[in-house]
Amino acid sequence: MMKNCEYQQIDPRALSVLPQSAQNTTEKTVQRSRRKWEVFPGKNRFFCDGRIILPSQSGVLPLTLGLIVVTCGLFFAFDCPFLVKHLTVFIPVIGGALFVFVVFSLLRTSFTDPGILPRATPDEAADIEKQIDTSGSSTYRPPPRTKEILINQQVVKLKYCFTCKMFRPPRTSHCSLCDNCVERFDHHCPWVGNCVGKRNYRFFYSFIISLSFLTSFIFGCVITHITLRSQEGKSLVQSIQESPASVVELVICFFSIWSILGLSGFHTYLIASNLTTNEDIKGSWSSKRCAEESGNPYSYNSIITNCCATLCGPMPPSLIDRRGFLSLDEAIPAVSASEIELPPFTVKSDAHMEENCQDFALSCTA
Repeated sequence: MMKNCEYQQIDPRALSVLPQSAQNTTEKTVQRSRRKWEVFPGKNRFFCDGRIILPSQSGVLPLTLGLIVVTCGLFFAFDCPFLVKHLTVFIPVIGGALFVFVVFSLLRTSFTDPGILPRATPDEAADIEKQIDTSGSSTYRPPPRTKEILINQQVVKLKYCFTCKMFRPPRTSHCSLCDNCVERFDHHCPWVGNCVGKRNYRFFYSFIISLSFLTSFIFGCVITHITLRSQEGKSLVQSIQESPASVVELVICFFSIWSILGLSGFHTYLIASNLTTNEDIKGSWSSKRCAEESGNPYSYNSIITNCCATLCGPMPPSLIDRRGFLSLDEAIPAVSASEIELPPFTVKSDAHMEENCQDFALSCTA
């Protein structure tokens, strides 16, 4: 009887005679496949079962969040009590509202999919390669290939991405840090730890604008605090000694306010012109580089319309479906016979022979 239960003699078709409950268990086991974020090809990290996306290098996001929290914490702890007593109770209310909005905008910018485009499937990539590969050699790599399309009566070139195996849509660029093609790519911002693109640009803009107001507000309140203390018959040095935390706030705000205000003004100009940082730096629509072009083909020739199109349009859906499940073909990887671990089982009697063989076959299938 032992010879009839050898591994080589197990017939996979025997699974069809399994009880209905065993078949349901097998189907549930197979269906519990991995989600797409677990095999995502880009250099990203996922948290909360794929709900939060971050690049592999989060940059200085913890430093950005730490500076905001520390500066506001010192302000609420050491400056607000004095200002509430001598001025108004609305100072901590305004500061608290700005702080919450800044942190919310920062986290939305950092944890939102910026507009990552899914890479071409093997079949799609092979089809594109057949259309554009005219070399006749599998080892020859032709120079970067382009495709021309017409947008608002202007010719726009689409570049081929060798990593994602597709022609990039208009205004799309491949981020080398995240290793993804991002739609309407603006830039990769290390301060927020994420790319800034089509789906999170509005959050990024609200972050830098609100941070400009928060930094200016704290800076003005701290100066007011020190000035009121010095008017009580104390010298400037004594006023600073009574509130040393205010000096720390002044230093942080002084060295950050100029760059934040400059960045806010620059992105306000980009929004009014319907440009991206990537296009502005490269001079994609400048008269020197494009002598035959008549200007930016994406502009509506109206500041208000450009601002509404960039900031007030509907939120486009994420295209990577990071929480979706892999198909059965992708979820069950092929393994060699040497990698199969045989589960131990024992045969106590003839009555247990068939049951043990069925359990073994079921475990191999699962």
